[in-house]
Amino acid sequence: MNTHAKQANPAENPAESQAGQRFVYQDDELIDKPFDWNQLRRLFTYMKPYRKQMLPIIIIMMFVGAITKLTVPLLIRVAIDDAITPKNNKLLFAIVGIMLGVYIIQWLANTFRIKYTNIVGQRVIYDLRHDLFSHIQKLSFRFFDTRPAGSVLVRVTNYVNSLQDLFTNGVVNLLIDCVQLCGIMIILLSFNFKLGAAIIITVPLMFLISTKLRLRIRRAWQDVTIKQSRLNSHLNECIQGIRVTQAYTQEKENIRFFNHMNMGNRLSWNRASMLNQSFGPLIEITGAIGYCILFWYGAHLIQTEEITIGLLVAFATYIGYFWEPITRLGQMYSQLLVAMASSERIFEYLDEKPTVAELPAAKELPSITGHVKFENLVFEYEPGRPALKGINIEAEAGQSIALVGHTGSGKSTIMNLLCRFYDPVEGRVLIDGTDIREVTIQSLRSQVGIVLQDTFIFSGTIRDNIRFGRLDATDEEVEMAAKAVHAHDFILGLPQGYDTEVQERGNVLSMGQRQLISFARALLADPRILILDEATASIDTETELKIQEALKTLLAGRTSFIVAHRLSTIRGADKIIVLDHGRVMESGNHEELMREQKIYYGLIQAQYKFLKEVG
Repeated sequence: MNTHAKQANPAENPAESQAGQRFVYQDDELIDKPFDWNQLRRLFTYMKPYRKQMLPIIIIMMFVGAITKLTVPLLIRVAIDDAITPKNNKLLFAIVGIMLGVYIIQWLANTFRIKYTNIVGQRVIYDLRHDLFSHIQKLSFRFFDTRPAGSVLVRVTNYVNSLQDLFTNGVVNLLIDCVQLCGIMIILLSFNFKLGAAIIITVPLMFLISTKLRLRIRRAWQDVTIKQSRLNSHLNECIQGIRVTQAYTQEKENIRFFNHMNMGNRLSWNRASMLNQSFGPLIEITGAIGYCILFWYGAHLIQTEEITIGLLVAFATYIGYFWEPITRLGQMYSQLLVAMASSERIFEYLDEKPTVAELPAAKELPSITGHVKFENLVFEYEPGRPALKGINIEAEAGQSIALVGHTGSGKSTIMNLLCRFYDPVEGRVLIDGTDIREVTIQSLRSQVGIVLQDTFIFSGTIRDNIRFGRLDATDEEVEMAAKAVHAHDFILGLPQGYDTEVQERGNVLSMGQRQLISFARALLADPRILILDEATASIDTETELKIQEALKTLLAGRTSFIVAHRLSTIRGADKIIVLDHGRVMESGNHEELMREQKIYYGLIQAQYKFLKEVG
């Protein structure tokens, strides 16, 4: 569970409160602010790169389609008044031929318009997803500390996907409908101003009623996006923790809670859809009123010979055309609300600034020798709760420094600061006398290798996972790195050797095998500074002895930092730093600290006693 989450409010969702659980994440709050047109304009800036290439074609096809569509009722009027009524079959056949040609042109225009709008729309979605993913890759650890993986995932997938209809159809349809409405209004008023005005007067009435629904619909779609985000977060958590769930036989509880979240998602979607669909009946009622006015007042105008039957039929056809875009505009507004709810979440991440950022004048870190100095480091994960308190450590180039201490003493935090995953509140980290905040992050981390206890194996081959440390490495270099950490033999024993495909997180490999691959990956990168953060904790004693032999050669000439609970692995370190509650309590080599018989001596004795009892 994410400890940075806060308790859900049971009143928000009865379904969730029945489950008695669990957490509502900080970034899943309902955003209650007015419709932000600036944000919508920002969303549409993603269409700018294509405005010269394809937008002219789309606009031309749009106008051709709209004009040909508006031409049809005019032809119907001429056909009734000038061909059918006077029985002029020659003119009627000519009008039918013209109408057929108009329909063909309209079909061709719509076909090309749809083709190019889909191309532009998909490119826009591609660009937006690319920008979002690229930005997330640059965010600092603090960002991920407070957000579940599922919440991040839903923004890159679901929220971006929800914008597809807007960019592939919505924007162009909006322009078409506006052109069509303006054209119809001009034509109706020019045909007969009194009849046209009598029909169009129903439009303000419809918009007056529809505005009452807008806020409710927008909040409803925001609630849908929040429910989907929570559902995805919980699903991701359940999949990642399936072993723990089954080990403690909590499958029924997980299913029950998932069902409650699923129900909440369904109910919120139903509510939003119901409000969204309320536009349809509203348009139908308004359209029915318009038709009643048309036939009541139109019949009177025919009787007084102010209009012809053909004109009345044309009016009826135009009114059918009139309410069609009005209906789509209502749907478009709902689509904009969905897009607004999604874009708010997307831009929320895009506007997130890395807490660890490069200075504008940051320089490249030249090739280093590996002299590292921590000066008066103070660091807080949470304000007012320091994790490090005035840390001073110095490592000469090529030295091996071991960090020991109880869980929570600050060992891994110091390594995080060295890699600049976080920045200290006070103090400095110097490499070869240069403050690491003054150099580019890429040039720093490219010269620092790290192997963690919980190593990550990507989907792909064994070879690809090792080569992740240096993408331009040859196959021979990959195999040499594997041999150096004694991974070569077990890799050759796999079905396809180095080309064996491993599943997500390397679940087909044992914990020890994954650690050996991570060793090979780090060593292939050939860093000047190497960090081993509990890197041998999951390796059996026999394998560990082999690795220790390899490390004697592989760490030669490199500055290394070793974080370990298994104290036998750090005996040969040049310097051992003993930490307790974020402070350096002791410093020296193994023999010196054993002679002092203080904290380190106590840790050694306690571990020997434990091994004796279990051995």
